[in-house]
Amino acid sequence: MPKGQGKVVAQNKKAYHDYFIEETYEAGIVLQGTEIKSLRAGRANLRDSYARIHNGEVFIFGMHISPYEQGNRYNHDPLRTRKLLLHKKEISKLIGYIKEEGYTLIPTKVYLKNGFAKMELGLAKGKKLYDKREDLKKKEAKRDIERAFRERQKM
Repeated sequence: MPKGQGKVVAQNKKAYHDYFIEETYEAGIVLQGTEIKSLRAGRANLRDSYARIHNGEVFIFGMHISPYEQGNRYNHDPLRTRKLLLHKKEISKLIGYIKEEGYTLIPTKVYLKNGFAKMELGLAKGKKLYDKREDLKKKEAKRDIERAFRERQKM
């Protein structure tokens, strides 16, 4: 775990499979009411979520935060759109990248840092099918090498 980073609540492992993550940015998340309690309990899902820039502000779509069990009527819509907090310079830099063909903003993880919910956003470029196959081959080869090394050490 990198220095200064707290408890990781949710990770988007599929993002690393489907995209080349070229840069990452740390953003705060604007939450309402019981959402932070649900996050602290580790009840969040980043699968199929993405970020968009609208009117100079960054929003996250498709992020699921389960309703808090003791929240009753104070709970919010689990899939609501949430605002992300970034510096203006970072947002203008991201706007420049996104205007280029093939770039998108993908959340890679949500974590708690100093009591605040933070999100790691990745500037991503989509992988082609052959890139995914190549990654799987590399992963499999690495696993085979480690397995052979472990078996050799046992002897």
